[in-house]
Amino acid sequence: MPPAADPVLPAAPATGAVIGLDIGGTKTRGVRFEAGKAVADESVGSSNVQNVSREEAALNLVELFARIGGGKVSQVYAGAGGIDTDDDAAALAALIAPNVPGARITVVHDSRLLLAAGGATTGVAVIGGTGSAAWGRNSGGEEARAGGWGYLLGDEGSGYWLGREAVRHSLRRMNQGLEPDQLTTALLASCGADEPNKLIALFHSADTGRRYWAERARLVVDAALAGHAASQELVDQAGRDLASLAVQTVRQLGSEGPVILGGGLGMNVQLLQESFRAALADAGITDVRVLAQDPVFGVLRLVAEQRRG
Repeated sequence: MPPAADPVLPAAPATGAVIGLDIGGTKTRGVRFEAGKAVADESVGSSNVQNVSREEAALNLVELFARIGGGKVSQVYAGAGGIDTDDDAAALAALIAPNVPGARITVVHDSRLLLAAGGATTGVAVIGGTGSAAWGRNSGGEEARAGGWGYLLGDEGSGYWLGREAVRHSLRRMNQGLEPDQLTTALLASCGADEPNKLIALFHSADTGRRYWAERARLVVDAALAGHAASQELVDQAGRDLASLAVQTVRQLGSEGPVILGGGLGMNVQLLQESFRAALADAGITDVRVLAQDPVFGVLRLVAEQRRG
């Protein structure tokens, strides 16, 4: 469950700019809002310490705040993957704080941004990006979550999962004595390898990691769109796995939705969206939406709710 708001710093006066941060496994996006309007929008590398070192995360945040401007900032509202405890939130807030002296800092799980960006106060948000997770809240204020365990324990239906499954598909074909197919050929070219066997060492290499393999998800999507049956099955499975996270969360909350799908895969891959909707329909959930704007733009709604509370 996402941690309580404001893990480190006290409230500042509700004047000055509001900065929204969406901290993913691949990049950190920051938007500066003044008088309710976005006046700066920049992205840098990830500042999620699950994906980069604490030092690299801090440097990326310094670069981001240099781009979107300092000056008077009343509040920073950040959503990030891997925020599972108050300690997680406090650690990230401590990295942000030197860039915005005196500002109120709130750190939440990034799925909360997604629900707000979808224009909903209650319901379930599902992230299908580098990783995967679902989070929701019902009208009674109860919260629930499914997934979000990280790539070593879960992240089914995510970009990383698709990239890893492309490797597994290629190695299975090799073990069966089959020639590289369309997906394997594309994967080998992308990785600079001349045979599937070399994918084993590359996958376990310190030079690759979660982001590297998540970026290979596009190869699976491209092959699926070109009619490659095994890739179509993988994309379909990804949609069903994301739907399973949503169903778990809906049932925990006793809610009927809406279910809002976001993340890079969720927002941009129609085949996955179709599978996601079909699986939810089978579970009796029909109020399903695909996010139409990036999650960071849910920050203003969350800040307004926070101030009212």
